[in-house]
Amino acid sequence: MSDYTLYYWSVPFRGQFVRAVLAHAGKTWDEAGDAAILKLMEGPVKKMPVPFMGPPLLIDRRADVAIAQMPAIILYLGETLALLPAAPTLRAMTIKIVNDANDVIDEMTLQGGMQMWTEKRWKEFVPRLKKWMSLWEETGRRHGLKADSGFLLGGDAPGIADVVTAILWGTMTDRFGKIETILKKTAPMTAALTRRVAALPPLKNLAAKAQEDYGDAYCGGKIEASLRKVLGAD
Repeated sequence: MSDYTLYYWSVPFRGQFVRAVLAHAGKTWDEAGDAAILKLMEGPVKKMPVPFMGPPLLIDRRADVAIAQMPAIILYLGETLALLPAAPTLRAMTIKIVNDANDVIDEMTLQGGMQMWTEKRWKEFVPRLKKWMSLWEETGRRHGLKADSGFLLGGDAPGIADVVTAILWGTMTDRFGKIETILKKTAPMTAALTRRVAALPPLKNLAAKAQEDYGDAYCGGKIEASLRKVLGAD
């Protein structure tokens, strides 16, 4: 039995960040499955392992701890698995990157599908998407990132910020070629970093498993269908 159980839907999206950090740390985990998630969500809050509205939810069996919300889970794993930088400024920047990534995927799904994508909405969103990309590019530039070398916050090995970057932009661009084109033009160093980190064996294996388990799914549901429609990715 693995030390961790992850509650997340059968798609990559927000749960893939948690999976990637666990894989990067050489950890194994069990997937609770959609039925178990629904049972927890529909049950009384008093019986939840931690009060939560929706997944991801991670249970650390060895520590008997349950954590919900993607950024909180990543912070917990960073602290307990000694994956965060030692310098306070770099630790803070790492958490900022995680929270920014969470914001980006919220915007990519129009706050969880509160609306659906239309051609007009997408056209209006593209400048904002480019600005998000430029935040990663400028962060990397300030810490010595190059087109063919380096990491987002410096250092000599990929950290959580790099793993999160690779999952955010890699998962998205693998499924939507038009977004890949935008990323390469807007943030070429970030695009190159994404490819380098995604090619590391733990993340490469994770991506292969995601393809096997979920196919080309991104976030699922009607919101993904509307996104695919405007991006011509049916």
